[in-house]
Amino acid sequence: MEIKVAIGVVRNVRGLPSAQNFQKRGAFLDFFEFLQYSFGFQKENVANQREHLVLLLANVITRQPQKQSSTLKPDAAIDELMRKFFKNYTNWCKFLARKSNIRLPCVKQEAQQYKILYIGLYLLIWGEAANLRFMPECICYIFHHMAYELHGMLTGAVSMTTGDTVMPAYGGGHESFLSNVVTPIYRVIYEEAEKNKSGTADHSTWRNYDDLNEFFWSPDCFQIGWPMHLEHDFFCTQSPKKHKVKISRPTREKSKEKGIEDEEQGLNDVTLEENHEPKWLGKTNFVEIRSFWQIFRSFDRMWSFFILSLQAMIIMACHEVGSPLQVFDAVILEDIMSIFITSAILKLIQAILDIIFTWNARNTMELSQKRRQVLRLAFAVIWTIVLPVVYAHSRRKYTCYSAKYGSWLGEWCYSSFMVAIAIYLMTNAVDLVLFFVPAVSKYIETSNWRICTTISRWIQPRLYVGRGMQETQISLFKYTFFWILVLSTKLVFSYSFEIKPLIAPTRLIMKIGVQIYDWHELFPKVRSNAGAIVAVWAPIIVVYFMDTQIWYSVYCTVCGGLYGILHHLGEVSKSEVLDQKFILVWNQIISTFRSEDLISNREMDLMTIPTSGLFPGIIRWPIFLLANKFSTALSIARDFVGKDKKLFKKIRKDEYMYFALKECYESVKYILEILIVGDLEKRVVSSIVNEIERSIKESSFLQDFKMSELPALQAKFVELLELLVEGNENQYGKVVEVLQDIFELVTNDMMANGHRILDLIEGSEETVHDFTVFSRRIEPQLFESAASKTSVYFPLPDDGSLNEQIKRLHLLLTVKDKAMDIPANLEARRRISFFATSLFMDMPSAPEVCSMLSFSVITPHYKEDINFSMKELQSSKGQVSIIFYMQQIFPDEWKNFLERMGYQNLNELIDKSKEEEIRNWASFRGQTLSRTVRGMMYYREALTLQALLERPENKDILEDAAIERNNPKLSSAELDALADMKFTYVISCQMFGSQKSSGDPRAEDIKDLMRRYPALRVAYIEEKEEIVGDKPQKVYSSILAKAVGNFDQVIYRIKLPGPPIIGEGKPENQNHAIIFTRGEALQTIDMNQDNYLEEALKVRNLLQEFLQNHGRRPPTILGLREHIFTGSVSSLAWFMSYQETSFVTIGQRILANPLRVRFHYGHPDIFDRVFHITRGGISKASKTINLSEDVFAGFNSTSRRGCITYHEYLQVGKGRDVGLNQISKFEAKVANGNSEQTLSRDIHRLGRGFDFFRSLSCYFTTIGFYFSSLISVIGIYVFLYGQLYLVLSGLQKALLLEARMQNIESLETALASQSFIQLGLLTGLPMVMEIGLEKGFLTALKDFVLMQLQLAAVFFTFSLGTKTHYYGRTIMHGGAKYIPTGRKVVVFHASFTENYRLYSRSHFVKGFELLLLLVVYDLFRRSYQSSMAYVLITYSVWFMTITWLFAPFLFNPSGFSWDKIVDDWKGWNKWIKEQGGIGIQQDKSWQSWWNDEQAHLRRSGYGARFFEILLSIRFFLYQYGLVYHLDISQQSKNFLVYVLSWVVILAVFLTVKAVNIGRQLFSANYHLMFRLFKAFLFLSVFAIVITLSVICELSLKDVIVCCLAFLPTGWGLILVAQAVRPIIENTGFWHFTEVLAQAYDYGMGSVLFAPIAILAWLPIISAFQTRFLFNQAFNRHLQIQPILAGKKKQT
Repeated sequence: MEIKVAIGVVRNVRGLPSAQNFQKRGAFLDFFEFLQYSFGFQKENVANQREHLVLLLANVITRQPQKQSSTLKPDAAIDELMRKFFKNYTNWCKFLARKSNIRLPCVKQEAQQYKILYIGLYLLIWGEAANLRFMPECICYIFHHMAYELHGMLTGAVSMTTGDTVMPAYGGGHESFLSNVVTPIYRVIYEEAEKNKSGTADHSTWRNYDDLNEFFWSPDCFQIGWPMHLEHDFFCTQSPKKHKVKISRPTREKSKEKGIEDEEQGLNDVTLEENHEPKWLGKTNFVEIRSFWQIFRSFDRMWSFFILSLQAMIIMACHEVGSPLQVFDAVILEDIMSIFITSAILKLIQAILDIIFTWNARNTMELSQKRRQVLRLAFAVIWTIVLPVVYAHSRRKYTCYSAKYGSWLGEWCYSSFMVAIAIYLMTNAVDLVLFFVPAVSKYIETSNWRICTTISRWIQPRLYVGRGMQETQISLFKYTFFWILVLSTKLVFSYSFEIKPLIAPTRLIMKIGVQIYDWHELFPKVRSNAGAIVAVWAPIIVVYFMDTQIWYSVYCTVCGGLYGILHHLGEVSKSEVLDQKFILVWNQIISTFRSEDLISNREMDLMTIPTSGLFPGIIRWPIFLLANKFSTALSIARDFVGKDKKLFKKIRKDEYMYFALKECYESVKYILEILIVGDLEKRVVSSIVNEIERSIKESSFLQDFKMSELPALQAKFVELLELLVEGNENQYGKVVEVLQDIFELVTNDMMANGHRILDLIEGSEETVHDFTVFSRRIEPQLFESAASKTSVYFPLPDDGSLNEQIKRLHLLLTVKDKAMDIPANLEARRRISFFATSLFMDMPSAPEVCSMLSFSVITPHYKEDINFSMKELQSSKGQVSIIFYMQQIFPDEWKNFLERMGYQNLNELIDKSKEEEIRNWASFRGQTLSRTVRGMMYYREALTLQALLERPENKDILEDAAIERNNPKLSSAELDALADMKFTYVISCQMFGSQKSSGDPRAEDIKDLMRRYPALRVAYIEEKEEIVGDKPQKVYSSILAKAVGNFDQVIYRIKLPGPPIIGEGKPENQNHAIIFTRGEALQTIDMNQDNYLEEALKVRNLLQEFLQNHGRRPPTILGLREHIFTGSVSSLAWFMSYQETSFVTIGQRILANPLRVRFHYGHPDIFDRVFHITRGGISKASKTINLSEDVFAGFNSTSRRGCITYHEYLQVGKGRDVGLNQISKFEAKVANGNSEQTLSRDIHRLGRGFDFFRSLSCYFTTIGFYFSSLISVIGIYVFLYGQLYLVLSGLQKALLLEARMQNIESLETALASQSFIQLGLLTGLPMVMEIGLEKGFLTALKDFVLMQLQLAAVFFTFSLGTKTHYYGRTIMHGGAKYIPTGRKVVVFHASFTENYRLYSRSHFVKGFELLLLLVVYDLFRRSYQSSMAYVLITYSVWFMTITWLFAPFLFNPSGFSWDKIVDDWKGWNKWIKEQGGIGIQQDKSWQSWWNDEQAHLRRSGYGARFFEILLSIRFFLYQYGLVYHLDISQQSKNFLVYVLSWVVILAVFLTVKAVNIGRQLFSANYHLMFRLFKAFLFLSVFAIVITLSVICELSLKDVIVCCLAFLPTGWGLILVAQAVRPIIENTGFWHFTEVLAQAYDYGMGSVLFAPIAILAWLPIISAFQTRFLFNQAFNRHLQIQPILAGKKKQT
């Protein structure tokens, strides 16, 4: 009905211009056809958007409240769509002070037609816009002009400039819109993207999607005109050297004066002058510059707060403030207020940074913004000068007033400096007031009033996004209170344990006059031992700026736990009644479990709920809940001594036991009633039943019946039921015999008055019989068949409900399993547990299927696995085969699969041609597309099932047994149509077109998916060549296909302006397919995810969240939780699973509420589809900067006044990487993405646009975590280098002797804080809390301890190194790119060479540096007299060092297997010696790898290279300090000693160079000469060493110290050479650098390899490693050894 109404609306062509005006034969079919001929849209695009709008309108109509009328009115639905589609457009017009071109007539019916025309026009523009869809305001610009033309055509308006009837500027020719509108703008995007040079070019040299889109945030965009002037600067992508004349740019005021109509047609905004040459506009509004200053610039308020707080606390500690009231002392207060001088300096830095960082955007920057920057700089300079001058002039000069008697303030004094500070703070008073009244602040930011725009411009640049993001007063209070707690705790802790204890040692250090140093002091005249003070304070300062992350994590854990407790997460309430609809749904879920092979046939019987209502008043729970209850009750009754009431009370205490007994009793009566058909026998049974019920009623059951015989009776009934189940008519006599045994057992052995049964029968006999005949028939011939008729009806009739009841009774009597043990499969248990608990969480009520919001699911796919082929499954490639691996990891599911298929082993399946089933079974357990598709199609199955249950004619459907089992066909044409209307699934298979043309088997797998799921749609990119103007030209199209029979059929083919993948691949793959999605919501699902039927049933509830306000506004993104289904593969996978679980539960729970900063962290979030397609889509796609494309959708949604929520009652499966190398690549990718986020405009605008406390939330939940991790590692280096300076310079000895300074507590506190991050406790605390909420805190504690025993701390410490290395390097040098991790299912051994390549620069080099620091520090330390104190303060550093050096080998399967070690050593030597070159991959040659490792330096700027050189200077500190401690120096402090050390280094280098030259000259032809030459050099060196030892007292200690001094120097020289490579590359120095670097790598590799080889000799080490790596598997009794051994096993 709704579809018909929607089609009627679309086909309303009354009043449209005649088709003859557009050279069309016949009338227009609908208004889409009118728009096609008017504007030149593609026919396929029109068809696609016609279907889109009809479905969208029909779905909205179904939700509208209808009056009591037979006809549906679409008016309200159309109005709702208008509001959604054009909210962004109207805001854009308002922002640019332009009148909207959506003009509606006064007549209601005409207005409806106009509205739907405007919606259709927008959809057609959007549907054909291709990559322009990432530029929503560009689309607004296009729509603005086309809507004007549409209105002119509809009203027959005449242009005031041309005098002609208004017609489309580009006409309605074939593909006119694509050619004339989309393609020119697309070419700009494409050419700018080409300048990116695959992510290697600097961001400031090219315009990304945001730059191009933000050009349309300025009134200057109207200078482009309509039709567009292609010579406008916007279309210029190359910047010429000379510019004669540029386009004149009328100001906004001038534009307003010239009238609206010409402006809207673009006729008056461009004045082209002669000899005009286009100019490249440059960046727009923002420039992504690689610098750590971006962090300060984006979150300047936070850094200013921390810096000022630190200064204030140091001042307070110096004044020894012990009480808050002491702060009001005039002297102390004046000193504390000096922090505002620092504040002024920081504001000056901020103003300077703003100008520097936006310099490349000056061409597009508005004049008002330039004025603002200059004014802010001027004010900052003035205050930076005024405040210090006033402070110096008025210090300690007070004007005092006495307060009232008894006042706590006493005498109140102030100075002129305090007055100046009061004036300085007045500007912040406005901000403070607006902070407490967010509604006013929001109004000011979004209003167009001149005073409001002036105020908002002064606070921050007036941009189109980032305005009006304020939350409600309640939300503001909640997150403000949270951060006040966090900051208060942090500051109190820092003051008490870090800053205050350091004041006294600092004063002692300043008093000591050190005259004699242990080295040549370069700055002997520096007063107060400034170097020592810096060395002591620096690590404290570093930790001070880091530990807020720790306190945030602690409070996040506490608040998340409280939230979970208050919302009863993990709790299940008991239901008193089972709804009949729920029974059918439950059985369908269990049936799905069986089809997925999670449970066996027996478990399916145990878990199914019977649907027949045989016994009213009895809840017939699934048997697994009643398992063992009957046997337990029987044991209780057998041994019970006492009264009936006590026995009944004891049994009724256990509700399940009572229901089990009641059902068994009723079932026996029911079965016997059908089984026994003889009149006499019926009376006998009836008499026994009456006797039992009389005894129960009179509470004499225990006196009338002997309970000791119950086990024997149970055994007989079990025997009877087995015969009935078998149903063999030859067993008739056996059935009779068992019935007679039961009768005899009951009457003779159990009943106290069994003889009364005969008397009762005789008394009730109405027909007179001969007594002798009667007595002859009682015993023993009871139940036997007479000649005329039978007494027992056997076999029983083939009745489904009866057979089910017999089986159920048999199971009730025989099953001994505990309910907790069913099902046996852990995944099945987890799913049932979560489903049960989620039903009691807060969720909206579900509407009927026909009234629910419609939605789509989209999955991007590139070249990942779709289905495993039989060849892949059986191929081992040196490791185990996938199918063998699957059998070992999922043994119970393999057994269930064989049971379902009816075969015994793999060979039988292959012999019977069941390869397809084998492939599916294995693929559904890997990270494959087929697993994802199966899961997502459960949505359709769930909707179909729910729609069926809602049908009025199906109220009694549960009585029909045909619907209950074996996943029945529940669909009909009507149900299919409803499901299609509500749900669409599109896979965006980017490479499907090329795979089809190349014959790739993956194309056939995709076709197989389409055939298996007819409702599935596949979108792909087609690339083909066409001859255009006698030249071949590539034509690209977006295609949507479906399966028809055994073939794929193209539904829509929409031509593109060029290749769609020009930025980041995944978002652009999604973008080309998004036009084929339908509905009001859109779920993004990655190709390694899964879904479950029981979760799909809740999607209606979830979608209702879009209709409810969450705070100020309804949500635009619904966040969901994920379950990591790869957690059981290995210990590493388990760690990752728990870490991910803690983030997607307790972490996101707090982010959404109360912090209100949850963004989009990937899949499986659900988007408000209409909101996002009108605002740039569901991700961003600019190359490199949007590497983490998903999170930018969250940034974009929030900055455009969206709302992102989080809901825990629905979960989706997610696969993660399972090996250390895969995990490290993933961590590197995320770290790279976060470094790019740090530079992005989105983070900058959120950091500036949020209020102070919300910006704190934004920082610490995004880039702050990575920057804090980086700071924590830097803190270790700062501490060790500081201590190294103290011990090598002799300052520490002086401090020890003169000041008697021992351990400094603050340093220990700082290192303890660092270790908190290092050991993974930031993720550990939330993890323990979440597991505690869901599984109990005892389980959580056990899991946490077990994780530590499995070296979880080692893993987290190693991951810290990965994060910090890639985050820091990418910010400085760039090079961020997508790193494929493989998503392999098999855990395999990685070679030593592979590990060295991956971790050499990120971990091994840093580990060796820390090791050298620790060794040198230990050799020369003086302050810690005991080794124990030294170990206690440096334990975390030692732990980090060892972890970074050896973790890859600890977590490497078979890492200590001797055979693998031997192979690794051979491979390592081959790799290190192999020559590189063009075409040789880095895994084949050290030289190729070494060159690739320096790729980030080759594209770095001079600043980054200079920074690298500065960092490399630290390695020379070893040498400088150590050479003065050599015995050979004879305690000389002359600078010449250091110079001579460089002479020695030069001599060593010359010796190495001589050997290298000798090898080149003599090794090929003169072997003897070369050997003599090496012998001569060796003897010469040896002679020199002997001479020095005799004459100059060179000792063995000196040799060791020289190695410690010169090895870091050599490495530092290599780093410097790499930084200046462009200068020395063509000289001999570069070749020598390469040789030296190769020697260092070989040496480091050998040092790493030696302990591994030694440990490999000990067989227990390998066994221990296997145990901790695969402890989860051992606990599940899985066979791991065959997997690691790589042996095939035939099953």
